[in-house]
Amino acid sequence: MGDHGVEDAWPLPAAHRNGEVPVAAHSPAYRLLSLAAALILVAAATAHADTVPEPATGFTKKEKVVAQRHMIAAANPLAAAAGREMLRAGGTAIDAAIATQMVLNLVEPQSSGIGGGTFIAYWTARGQEVVTYDGRETAPAAATPERFLDADGKPRGFFDAAIGGRSVGVPGVLRALELAHKAHGKLPWAQLFQPAIDLAENGFAISPRLHALIANDEHLKRFEPARSYFYTADGTPKAVGTVLVNKPLAATLRAVAEGGPAAFYAGKIATDIVTAVTQAPVNAGDITLADLAAYQAKQRPPVCGPYRIYVVCGMGPPSSGGLTLLEILGVLENFDMAKTQPVSVEGVHLYAEAARLGYADRNLYMADSDFVAVPIRGLLDPGYLKSRAHLIDPNKAMGIAPAGAPPMKASWDHGAGETPEFPSTSHLSIVDDDGNALAMTTTIEDAFGSRQMVDGFLLNNQLTDFSFVPEENGKPVANRVEPGKRPRSSMAPTLIFDREHRLVMVIGSVLGSSIINHVGKTIVAALDWGLDIQAAIDVPNFGSRNGPTEIEAGPDAQRLSLGLVALGHKVEILEVTSGLHGIMVTKDGLVGGADPRREGVALGD
Repeated sequence: MGDHGVEDAWPLPAAHRNGEVPVAAHSPAYRLLSLAAALILVAAATAHADTVPEPATGFTKKEKVVAQRHMIAAANPLAAAAGREMLRAGGTAIDAAIATQMVLNLVEPQSSGIGGGTFIAYWTARGQEVVTYDGRETAPAAATPERFLDADGKPRGFFDAAIGGRSVGVPGVLRALELAHKAHGKLPWAQLFQPAIDLAENGFAISPRLHALIANDEHLKRFEPARSYFYTADGTPKAVGTVLVNKPLAATLRAVAEGGPAAFYAGKIATDIVTAVTQAPVNAGDITLADLAAYQAKQRPPVCGPYRIYVVCGMGPPSSGGLTLLEILGVLENFDMAKTQPVSVEGVHLYAEAARLGYADRNLYMADSDFVAVPIRGLLDPGYLKSRAHLIDPNKAMGIAPAGAPPMKASWDHGAGETPEFPSTSHLSIVDDDGNALAMTTTIEDAFGSRQMVDGFLLNNQLTDFSFVPEENGKPVANRVEPGKRPRSSMAPTLIFDREHRLVMVIGSVLGSSIINHVGKTIVAALDWGLDIQAAIDVPNFGSRNGPTEIEAGPDAQRLSLGLVALGHKVEILEVTSGLHGIMVTKDGLVGGADPRREGVALGD
């Protein structure tokens, strides 16, 4: 129902495409074409070279990685290595992504996996096309808008709703990967599962990060088989370095490798999912075999918009990530961010104010466009964005921003709705030998999802990304629960190009509704402040979700806080574990960066 149009996929003059001969992203011709854009970035980086802020305390310092053929940046070294193995075998970006996701399911089970959902932004270098794939979970047919209200009609507490079976949406990861692989894969489907199968059968060592998350979780040990898998017999979290073997997951992955996603959405695995959800000891749910059989991933039009000399493309609804990011950048385009220093009071003020405006519109207008006529064109209209920019005073914080009134085809008859959108997600960025690129963000929502473990994998709690309140002031909330609907997301897998369709950047992050700000900060740091991708990721995170201005704890936090408070901001200093993973195309080749706040890596050849 959203007002996507055929030009939304690439909002540049048609003359830019007519008569062009596609070139591979790492051919000599491509390198010559990319030189001008790269030199712009290098010059900007030199201008700010002495003003890069120190990383926050607690970082694991990481160096940028340079490669010539291909590159992957992902949240775990074992997962990244599996992706690189497929790239070395001649696989495409989607081949590498599938292998990476399957290993992430095993070694980073709290964040993503086949029991959850995903959004994929894919660039075909030869076809010069951006395509996006929606593998977001869906509400079961029995769902109603009052799903997360208590007996008194009040919204339930987050964990009262999220733990157990009622929060589980129909998983979408495998169907989305299948859809993308059919269009863009080169290696056999079964081959992509072998690294994860081998690791599941032979075991992997629990990392410090996974151990800490297990130790800090209050709910996981309440449920079998998760308790036996993650804890010792007395309930103590298994120690760092303990080898975890997951033969049930190996069997599941082998079945999907041999039988395709149909082995997951029907038969024994599907029956086991339904049993776990409907017989959950807490909050029994209502997913049926029919819900699983009916699930379809979708190819959707990307949302794209200009930023300075670049074009930014991402995922449209049901994600709010791409639209909100484009709104923020569209507002910032009215200010000379390049003249602000990295992590200056002025720069953070302008970004936070633009973010308030974007998030205000997000909460009112964005939801699953199959159910709600999201005013995509209106929200990205240049005149509308300029009018929003006029609300920003460079010398004073605006406080809570109102939602705007974008031009749209009909009057808006929905109320605003906010959701907790807790942070447990993973992101991977890939560029392959042919220059195809992938940005994929994947999640089971909260850490360890619903805590329900089935056949070696955890089930999501994604339905708590719907608004718990179905109506506001007598109007239905756009993001309320409805049968078959996909909950709004903030995931923002992002591809950036110059105005001649040359790939410049692949980026994305994790951390719930703050994903948009983490990605936006990194884009500003790279494209406006001229930092390389690793330095841009290292920059302390900041922004606003139309509440307090949020600053990442670290050496710059107190200085920024004092300056922002003087402008009228209410400031919160937070520990932030974003999971930014990105790649930039430069004159030196592919440059990859991984978030120092987590255990990910960039690998390339």
